Amino acid sequence: MNAEDLPTWRLVRYADDFVIMVHGTREHVEALREQVSTVLAPMGLVLSLAKTRIVHLSDRFGFLGFRIVWMRKRGTDKWHVCTFIADRPVASLKRKIKALTQKLSHLDHKIALIRINRIPRGWANYFRHAVAKHTMQTLHTFVWWRVIRWVMHRHRTNWMSTRRRFRTPEGRWKDIELEGIRLLHLGKVPINRYRYRGNSIPTPWPDALAGPTPTA
Repeated sequence: MNAEDLPTWRLVRYADDFVIMVHGTREHVEALREQVSTVLAPMGLVLSLAKTRIVHLSDRFGFLGFRIVWMRKRGTDKWHVCTFIADRPVASLKRKIKALTQKLSHLDHKIALIRINRIPRGWANYFRHAVAKHTMQTLHTFVWWRVIRWVMHRHRTNWMSTRRRFRTPEGRWKDIELEGIRLLHLGKVPINRYRYRGNSIPTPWPDALAGPTPTA
């Protein structure tokens, strides 16, 4: 078999979850899956039948809360692999914030905002490597309104007085700050896309099974 007929692959791993991207045929992928099982067996591990799938990149797939999409860049003929935040983590964050703002009516503002900030801060640190700017801004709007409604309920104030409190004389909305604690602005979280550390992560893959060196 000529070298140009051999498949190339790249491993993406997070703890004990991984995706192998293969440039080749389905037969190549199925053969590689058997090799993976061979490597995992001495470690006492087996591939999960429920989680292990073979999909074409054009069909999209989910991985650890992300949605991997192969798409054409608008206005060009170039195709790129983009990583978006899946729907389920977004819905989960909203449920947590909603439940928290319902239960915090008896807490001081400082303690309440500290607890509220913990949830989106950890969430944003995990998902900030995706195409996430629009999603982050949308979620910030959701969190902002939940906190505003909680403040209105806590102080039994109406919308007019709340608007005067949180708007500048020029009509722009201020960041929410109560007792020295400022609400985290998800829309301002820096996005660092396409972070690749594959060459610096050790792998147990034997040289005999590694196959050809993956191309960039």
